[in-house]
Amino acid sequence: MYEGILPLWKEKGMTSHDCVFKLRKILKMKRIGHTGTLDPSVEGVLPICLGQATKVSEYIMDQGKTYVATISIGTSTTTEDADGDIVENDSSLKSFSREQILGVLEELTGEITQIPPMYSAVKVNGKKLYEYAREGKEVERPSRKVMIHNINLLDDAATFSGKEVTFNIEIDCGKGTYIRTLAVQIGELLGYPAHMSSLVRTSSGSFTKAQCLTLTNVQKAVNEQTLADTLLPLKDALSGWPTLEVNDENIKSITNGQVVEIHPLLAENEKVVFLLLENPIAVYIKHPTKNGMMKPEKMFSSEKGD
Repeated sequence: MYEGILPLWKEKGMTSHDCVFKLRKILKMKRIGHTGTLDPSVEGVLPICLGQATKVSEYIMDQGKTYVATISIGTSTTTEDADGDIVENDSSLKSFSREQILGVLEELTGEITQIPPMYSAVKVNGKKLYEYAREGKEVERPSRKVMIHNINLLDDAATFSGKEVTFNIEIDCGKGTYIRTLAVQIGELLGYPAHMSSLVRTSSGSFTKAQCLTLTNVQKAVNEQTLADTLLPLKDALSGWPTLEVNDENIKSITNGQVVEIHPLLAENEKVVFLLLENPIAVYIKHPTKNGMMKPEKMFSSEKGD
């Protein structure tokens, strides 16, 4: 069976679940998980976890993402993207200077507050928002804080004008950011209705577009028996934390997942990864109740299997 992380390029028209379903058939294995949903109209990097790597999918989901989005100023939609019905259309002639747009992007950089769109999978009272939306119901949505690390304006025009003004931006952001909501927020600051007309995810955590395979590529690699060579090791998902090779003194306690005396590295790091022959065997964190001790958050077997 396959073990590791498969950086998949999700193509338009498919859900993340569709990708997993197809991969289970191609790879003939069940233990497969994706690392966060991408809307069907969005294409881009979707790391897929195979075998034991499913244990680290939450870590990848928590890492930053990079997107390239097209922002359309002049029209708002029910879904905040191009798939929804038009809510408001302002066909007046608009003109924005480059400095104006850059100022708005700067205002939306850092920690910002977003209200999730009605067409989203966020749950309110145990029910997904898009289920309410499909019933024609609008419910109060909890706001959330998200982190926008950087927004680059990719178009180099000095002025942007027309009845419908569009421009491309690149966004580096943290977990839980809605880019379509960001598009609406950009429009609000410019004084017009807006939506996100296209979106591509160019990186997820440390995984980039350059590393990705399409489903067709995956099938070809399986046929040629080369897929195992292109899978990325589980430790790539843990690269944000320090690693330590186990030694004669701690190998037994660490491989058995015991609570042990805290390692100095946890003074400044959230987690520490223990390796055996360079392969992760455990992720340790500070013990929540036992002062000066640490406990395993994740354990990995050195044996491979589905």
